[in-house]
Amino acid sequence: MKLKQAIQNYNPITDQEIKDKEMFLKFINTFDDVLTRDNGIVHFTSSAFIVNKSKTKVLMIYHNIYNSWCWVGGHADGETDLLGVAIRETEEETGITNVKVLDNSIYAIDTLPVLGHIKRGKYIPAHIHLSVAYLFEADENDIIRIKADENSNVKWIDISKVVEMSSEAHMKPLYAKIIEKLLK
Repeated sequence: MKLKQAIQNYNPITDQEIKDKEMFLKFINTFDDVLTRDNGIVHFTSSAFIVNKSKTKVLMIYHNIYNSWCWVGGHADGETDLLGVAIRETEEETGITNVKVLDNSIYAIDTLPVLGHIKRGKYIPAHIHLSVAYLFEADENDIIRIKADENSNVKWIDISKVVEMSSEAHMKPLYAKIIEKLLK
């Protein structure tokens, strides 16, 4: 599996990522449906951390379910090309069609808890997302738009404000980690 190789090749930057990498590989070896939502316990998602050319702003969405500013992303839904998933989700959720991939490799990995919630009138039980993130660049002057069934706002946020703009406590260290890596 191409994804398994990409995760094996990923060089963790924190103790959290070292442990998460171990878990990602364990789940890949344990479940044959870890790339689909058919696995109601744990499955892969792909996210895009999108910066402007000067790396001073991040394109964020206001997520309807999480009621928080967050990055763009979505479920693998059976796809093994998670970079492609992140590109597709960027276009779907922001309207941006011309993103530059700054690194074809995985930029960050995180095990993320998802609380039970209602989506499109259906209850979704609590589960875990195996989040694989990629780093993109986009022109902050490109036209952006919301995707009403998923987000209620899309905007460029000053990179120094990204952590505080998130109302999800478990996402704050993730964004801080990515920003620190980016600015090194």
